[in-house]
Amino acid sequence: VFTAAPGAAVTAPQFPIMAGAGASGRDKRATAAQLKTALGSESGAAAASELRALLELVLAPAAGPGGGGGEAAAEALEWCRCLLSGGEAWDSFVQAVRAYDPATLCGLVWTANFVAYRCRTCGISPCMSLCAECFHQGEHAGHDYNMFRSQAGGACDCGDSNVMREAGFCKRHRIKSNSNVPCVPKDLLMMSELVLPQFIFSLIQHLREGYNEPALDLPSEKDLHKILQVLEPHVSFLEDLTKMGGAMRSVLTQVLTSQQFYKDLSSGVGENACAKKSHEKYLIALKGSGLAFPEDKLACGMQEQGAGTSTLAVQGFILSLDNKILSVGKRKRVKLSSTTKDQSIMDVLKHKCFLEELLFWTIKYEFPQKMVTFLLNMLPDQDYKIAFTKTFVQHYAFIMKTLKKSHESDTMSNRIVHISVQLFSNEELARQVTEECQLLDIMVTVLLYMMESCLIKSELQDEENSLHVVVNCGEALLKNNTYWPLVSDFINILSHQSVAKKFLEDHGLLVTWMNFVSFFQGMNLNKRELNEHVEFESQTYYAAFAAELEACAQPMWGLLSHCKVRETQEYTRNVVRYCLEALQDWFDAINFVDEPAPNQVTFHLPLHRYFAMFLSKAVKCQELDLDTILPDQEMLMKLMIHPLQIQASLSEIHSNMWVRNGLQIKGQAMTYVQSHFCNSMIDPDIYLLQVCASRLDPDYFISSVFERFKVVDLLTMASQHQNTVLDSEHERSMLEGALTFLVLLLSLRLHLGMTDDEILRAEMVAQLCMNDRTHSSLLDLISLENMNLYAGIIPGSLSFESVLSAVADFKAPVFEPGGSMQQGMYTPKAEVWDKEFDPVMVILRTVYRRDVQSAMDRYTAFLKQSGKFPGNPWPPYKKRTPLHPSYKGLIKLLHCKTLHIVLFTLLYKILMDHQNLSEHVLCMVLYLIELGLENSPEQESDEEESAGGQERCHDSWFPGSNLVSNMRHFINYVRVRVPETAPEVKREPPASTSSDGLASSQNSGTAQVFSLVAERRKKFQEIINRNTSEANQVVRPKTSMKWSAPGATPQLTTAILEVKESILSLLIKLHHKLSGKQNSYYPPWLDDVDVLVHPEIPRYSHGDGMTAVERILLKAAVQSRLNKRIIEEICRKVTPPVPPKKISSAEKKTLDKEERRQKARERQQKLLAEFASRQKSFMETAMDVESPDADIAMEVATSEQHVSEAIYDCVICGQSGPSTEDRPTGLVVLLQASSVLGQCRNSTEPKKLPTTEEEQIYPWDTCAALHDVRLTTLQRYFKDSSCLQAVSIGWEGGVYVQTCGHTLHIDCHKSYMESLRNDQVLQGFSVDKGEFTCPLCRQFANSVLPCYPGNDVERSLWQSHSNKCMQDLVQEVEDLQEQLGTFPVSISSETNLSKEMESVMKDIKSTTQKKYTDYSKSPGSPDNDFLFMYSVARTNLELELVHRGGNLCSGGASTAGKRSCLNQLFHVLAMHMRLYSIDSAYNPWRKLTQPMQDKNSELVSEELPEVPVLYRDVSSLLLIQILTMPQPLHKEHFTCIIKVLFTLLYTQALAALSVKCSAEDRMAWKESGALKKNTSSGEKSWEVLLGHVISELSKGKIYEEGETEEITVVLVNPDSVECYLQQFCLPFLRITSLLQHHLFGGDLPSCQEDEEFTVLASCLGLLPSFQSAHQFTSASCLDWPVPAFDMISQWCSELASFADRNPDQVKALLIQEPKWDLPRLLQLPENYNTIFQYYHRKTCTVCTKVPKDPAVCLVCGTFVCLKGLCCKQQSYCECVLHSQNCGAGTGIFLLINASVIIIIRGHRFCLWGSVYLDAHGEEDRDLRRGKPLYICKERYKVLEQQWVSHTFDHINKRWGPHYNGL
Repeated sequence: VFTAAPGAAVTAPQFPIMAGAGASGRDKRATAAQLKTALGSESGAAAASELRALLELVLAPAAGPGGGGGEAAAEALEWCRCLLSGGEAWDSFVQAVRAYDPATLCGLVWTANFVAYRCRTCGISPCMSLCAECFHQGEHAGHDYNMFRSQAGGACDCGDSNVMREAGFCKRHRIKSNSNVPCVPKDLLMMSELVLPQFIFSLIQHLREGYNEPALDLPSEKDLHKILQVLEPHVSFLEDLTKMGGAMRSVLTQVLTSQQFYKDLSSGVGENACAKKSHEKYLIALKGSGLAFPEDKLACGMQEQGAGTSTLAVQGFILSLDNKILSVGKRKRVKLSSTTKDQSIMDVLKHKCFLEELLFWTIKYEFPQKMVTFLLNMLPDQDYKIAFTKTFVQHYAFIMKTLKKSHESDTMSNRIVHISVQLFSNEELARQVTEECQLLDIMVTVLLYMMESCLIKSELQDEENSLHVVVNCGEALLKNNTYWPLVSDFINILSHQSVAKKFLEDHGLLVTWMNFVSFFQGMNLNKRELNEHVEFESQTYYAAFAAELEACAQPMWGLLSHCKVRETQEYTRNVVRYCLEALQDWFDAINFVDEPAPNQVTFHLPLHRYFAMFLSKAVKCQELDLDTILPDQEMLMKLMIHPLQIQASLSEIHSNMWVRNGLQIKGQAMTYVQSHFCNSMIDPDIYLLQVCASRLDPDYFISSVFERFKVVDLLTMASQHQNTVLDSEHERSMLEGALTFLVLLLSLRLHLGMTDDEILRAEMVAQLCMNDRTHSSLLDLISLENMNLYAGIIPGSLSFESVLSAVADFKAPVFEPGGSMQQGMYTPKAEVWDKEFDPVMVILRTVYRRDVQSAMDRYTAFLKQSGKFPGNPWPPYKKRTPLHPSYKGLIKLLHCKTLHIVLFTLLYKILMDHQNLSEHVLCMVLYLIELGLENSPEQESDEEESAGGQERCHDSWFPGSNLVSNMRHFINYVRVRVPETAPEVKREPPASTSSDGLASSQNSGTAQVFSLVAERRKKFQEIINRNTSEANQVVRPKTSMKWSAPGATPQLTTAILEVKESILSLLIKLHHKLSGKQNSYYPPWLDDVDVLVHPEIPRYSHGDGMTAVERILLKAAVQSRLNKRIIEEICRKVTPPVPPKKISSAEKKTLDKEERRQKARERQQKLLAEFASRQKSFMETAMDVESPDADIAMEVATSEQHVSEAIYDCVICGQSGPSTEDRPTGLVVLLQASSVLGQCRNSTEPKKLPTTEEEQIYPWDTCAALHDVRLTTLQRYFKDSSCLQAVSIGWEGGVYVQTCGHTLHIDCHKSYMESLRNDQVLQGFSVDKGEFTCPLCRQFANSVLPCYPGNDVERSLWQSHSNKCMQDLVQEVEDLQEQLGTFPVSISSETNLSKEMESVMKDIKSTTQKKYTDYSKSPGSPDNDFLFMYSVARTNLELELVHRGGNLCSGGASTAGKRSCLNQLFHVLAMHMRLYSIDSAYNPWRKLTQPMQDKNSELVSEELPEVPVLYRDVSSLLLIQILTMPQPLHKEHFTCIIKVLFTLLYTQALAALSVKCSAEDRMAWKESGALKKNTSSGEKSWEVLLGHVISELSKGKIYEEGETEEITVVLVNPDSVECYLQQFCLPFLRITSLLQHHLFGGDLPSCQEDEEFTVLASCLGLLPSFQSAHQFTSASCLDWPVPAFDMISQWCSELASFADRNPDQVKALLIQEPKWDLPRLLQLPENYNTIFQYYHRKTCTVCTKVPKDPAVCLVCGTFVCLKGLCCKQQSYCECVLHSQNCGAGTGIFLLINASVIIIIRGHRFCLWGSVYLDAHGEEDRDLRRGKPLYICKERYKVLEQQWVSHTFDHINKRWGPHYNGL
């Protein structure tokens, strides 16, 4: 590379090279710097060779896999870094190079599972994709974009204007650079240019060394992986280089593509033994791949390939294809791979630069991810892009071979597509490669070769002599879709117009392609099993359908998209021509003459479909004359046979004639019409049949149809017949099938003249009529990909949306009370049902027959609702769009005698009630008649036709072929062939056969059976009769079916039948029959002549069979005067009853049946009604127990002491009775641990889910956290047992008890549980854990709460006001508490009841985790249980309060009240609490009601003091007092306890207030209080009391330190003080009122929020007499049992003495925060993307990895790994663990990658659904569609509601166990 300057002889030892690989970092740097300077000076050449020697030493392959392994590699890379940077620090070198990066392209490469975006508005190529960063920095608001998870990997196209519009570029890639980037200084990259070639070569050497041809086909994958691991750092190093930007990339490109470097280093010429060996391995690898290596002499031959010739002059060096591929089965293939062109494409590879060999090894090693990423990272370099694309194309055949052999074909396919989609999406590049490298030739040839390896002989038609071969769908190649990368590349390049045009112009290519398509023609042949069920159901049909769609149909649609204008006519002619040639070859190969082989069908006719679709395009877009491209009649006859065979087989399959072939055959029939396939399968087939029908003789066509459907024998006038080809049970549905097919054929206009918009509209209406649909399912069902992508309608584009809004109304997503969430749906508008509902289109598009029924039901419902028609309507007749002139011939089918004979016969049979006919048959017959009337040929004048008709008459049935005139033609006698047993035989033939002269008499007997088929034979002969020898061969006895063989069925005899009817008369009689009345039809025009002028009357558009008949008769009359006259005549003759007697008996039978059914129905209704009323009354009685407020009804005036026992119904045994000691009744309850209360915060703003690093949520302001801190603080300073009575627990992990309100005997329940345990059915709950569902309402439950026996006396034991004075009551309460230990006798003895109470208590305890019940310092102390028990009551009261919205303003019973069972729960708790006696010395009651005498005793005792009364939680004290009293409690005692506690609460409020205000305020209050102290109402004035509290507390050190921080409230005016005091007391009042409501009944009054305090106070009896509100103060509620000031002084002194010891804590404990906001879930952002972008790449805090399934808790915002094994602790995965810690077993998680929410409840979980919906109100689970999602506030409210009310278990039905694995 460098030539040395003469005389610059450099002495070697200048450089310490031989320090070699072992040199230290500093030496390396020094060496590198020296070399760099030397290279810059004139001694460059010597330095270059030094460098080369050094690199050879460092990079020698020995140091690779064989030698020192990892360290050696690291060492080598270290050297390279030093050398590249010329001794500088590597990082600064990287910075320096980056400065010269002219980045206009992003080019970021990603691998599978990366989240990228696609914007259809900005994309030019449909494969365009953007990385998240470029997407968010571009402006795509309002565009049609979606996010997607990459399947195969990809690269960002931002900045590439070939693939996307510039408007969509992001800010970074918008600048057109090249101009402003400075030139790269020469010396910066000088070293790179010298080092990199050797580095890359060393990489190639490693790859050569490591590869061994797998011996004997044993995979050597392990070895390959080992090599790749060793090379990982090398490739990563190269990848880092590519990321340095444009400057470095261009150096790399130069190195990779330079042929010179490659020659110098790699050719193996030279003295280096190592290099020689490696070159030999390379040659071996090439040969092993079946590739020749032409020697250099010939290389010049390679370069001569002129652009035009495209044949390669490579002589003897082509390895012949190995024989295995050539021989198919035992037969040699002749047609294929004979040209040299193909051979050279397949077998010659010549590498001329590093890039080529690098790609070769990449393929050999099956596309290692790292290599792929490196090769793609280079793509932003334009020169490289072109070189690489050419190299890729050159290796295409080799890729295919490797792919076929690969064991990991899926992974490999993805990697191939990852590369090719980047290359071929670019039209410019694709065009260039097509022109220079014959891309199309290569692709088609490679595909052909690929498929050749799996061909088998076709068994279609003539099994022995068939020469046709088809692909074998059972082969891995097809079953695993191995071909898809190649096919998808092909489809991709055909989407470029310039490339497609080349393809369509190249005749050779078209021939090859049709060859390829014919491999799929007739694949996966089904043979009908006639005897037994097939043993093994093959599922190969999936592969077959996928192959036809992907390999044949998709390229076809691609080509069609370029044939849109007149100028492209030539292309269509080419395709049609070669398609017909291929079809002709196919018919010859399978030996096809005129009859398809019986009992076989293939759904795959791609050649037919190519032909059909190009015809359609030619007529629709290119204005071609159809007849110029259609083949002759004979070919058309052949063409129609197989598609018709498919239609008949569909009918057979639906008639269950193929059941023995298993379910898979039904699967095929469904797939054939399924939305993704129908455009490429059934539509082209029906279109092709329509084309054939419009060009062939109509009689021939119609009779072919009935013959194919095997119902010819059924079409006889005789009442009995024999069908030789069909069992009678299949006849009816096959006849329906044939008629339905004819209706489809004659009324579909999809390819016969509808515009694209009309088609889209029709498709949409059909889908919406079957069912309401979501937007995405509509997009999916209406297969836009083929139909409209090419008509310029892109999914989601304007046209789709505008059509949708025209035909449908949007129903917003609603919530059903059952909790099932609806998606946003579209439903048809009323006028669509009225005018556009098209049953024909629905039938064509239904996969399941039930969908047709569903559409009809919806139509019926619409008619009923809109009052248009009350009965059961028939499918409406819909007018069709006019036919395109090219297809006018189709109308002839409606006007041919054969069809008229069939219609006449069927009408007659229906009228005569022959067997095997149905309403459906009649419906289709009438439909066909109506079609005929609508599309009648030009009016013939009535007179001449009768004359002209006679001559043409070759058949006695009808005179002409026009339906209008044939309708009135009377047929008198018909000769039929019948079995001898038939009733017709007995009759004498009439004396004279001729009559009326309307039908020439003798002919009238032509037996019509023969006319059908014989007619068809005759027609066929006429067409074929070009030469006689053929004709003889045609009428083979094989084809003429059994019945024409003489003597085959001797029992047939001929009878003559008197008919004397015309189609018109039959119709009128049918009308009578349908209406059940004689003479029901009266011609409407006799009353109103206008009818004939405006026949379109809405009255006829909807209705049943009668309406249809009336409509047809009207149309017939409008079309011809004669018809009108004849109708009138028929109506004048009063018709005697037509049917013979035997029929009437049958009819009678059916009538009887109907009546019987009707009666049965009525009986059933009656029973149901009775049952419902019973259940209702039962529900009502059940309700009585459920909510105490219902019991108020039972209270009679208090004056009468009315005693009644509560009565309970057992829902298992159905008996009712009271709950007794020995047979207690229980309430069905669900116990669950709950931390909902703990989640309350004291801020009114709900917390937001963090979506940036700055926003974080800290849990220390939650209710649970604050209560925890308080308890711990108290335990630090005070006696443990007393602490545990000063607070409540259960804010976290409290037990919530709810019931469904149903009761059962506890013994019944036990046996019920036993039966559940023995029940093997998988339930959604675990019986072992005591779970069950309520036997009546199926609500989830897990325990039974015993009902306390006893009467409702307690309810009536309270008078409005007691007369006893306060002191007496206080004393009574104390006495009652003293007798604590003594129980009512009943309970102390072990009864069933007490046992049950104990067991339910155990359940309650075990519901929550141990950590939530143990708070005492000494474990297991009774204080703990005591605390836990009253806290359960507290939790349930607090939760009910939350359910009522946090206050009691609404009053009354709420839904929460219905679920609560506090009354029963209280009894259970009370019974257990009374087991613990409180030592009277410590009884808080005393402290509250009596001034203490000795104040010194406390100071003496050593242990910690008790908790001061002012620090105690009043609500907790209330529960302790109530639960330790003997039950039933008297109301007066209850009120007394409340009054006493209220004094304490009020004092606490004053103390807290005093601490909060400033010192000056305190002084002021103290003084004003002292002034008023001696007034009469002193004890009831807060000013006085506050003054007293302040003066008492001042005695201690309470107010001294830290004044300033505490000032939160500046209370100057009295109103704000009053307000503060009320707010402080309210929570207690609410809890107390609820408790009173549950214990004593009584209503909760409702009120305004501002008067809640006064209302509750008076309700509790605290307010003596209700004063007017304006002068009301809270203090007036006080009722001191002993002088107030003494009590207050005593309480304050406790604090003062505590303050002396611990001054810092005094205040903190005084201020309790009573006001909590309701619990809320975290607020979510409006747009889901905000969450997704932040969380989906976020690392987990526990394992510091990015989770595969990230989730976030919606209660506290914790980020967790779902199912992640990384964060598993003691067999619990992280989500389950978090649900226990955060929600005591209930967790609500948002799954980031799926947008859905899952609920974990204990050991079960369920998918709740999503709260994010797209613009059309749909969820997007798993983000499959990737549309932008927005929060649905209503859904989130529902979720929050269910969380707060603990109803997840009831509302969500689909629960499953999670086995701790979430």
